[in-house]
Amino acid sequence: MSNTTLLAVNGTLMRGLELNPNLTNVGATFIREDKTDSHYRLWSINDVHPAMIRTKEKNNSVELEVWELPMEAFASVLSNEPAGLSIGKVKLADGTDVLGVLGEPWLVEGKLEITEMGGWRQYTEAKKQNYSPK
Repeated sequence: MSNTTLLAVNGTLMRGLELNPNLTNVGATFIREDKTDSHYRLWSINDVHPAMIRTKEKNNSVELEVWELPMEAFASVLSNEPAGLSIGKVKLADGTDVLGVLGEPWLVEGKLEITEMGGWRQYTEAKKQNYSPK
């Protein structure tokens, strides 16, 4: 059994963002930028963090990062995630599944959908330019 696991992150855990130290402080290693397959939707949760949910219908791919972290650090990272975010299987564009951060359906109710932006970084950059999704 491996002592590490891959984790796909799509928001504030990404490099250079607010919660990235939750990964780097436990010895996680950045592996690559990637994206989901085309069955995901993404919401802004009060402009603090995103929430991503897989759907039956095709939508968009969501840009994310894949990190490798020690198994003993996994619980620490998860326990520091905001309420309503959980770990589940995320299907990447190449068809492989990795563990990743997903939103629970109740969390996105009434929130701004930002799927068309393609990812959290794109949304936050567009907000700086006063752009808002439809």
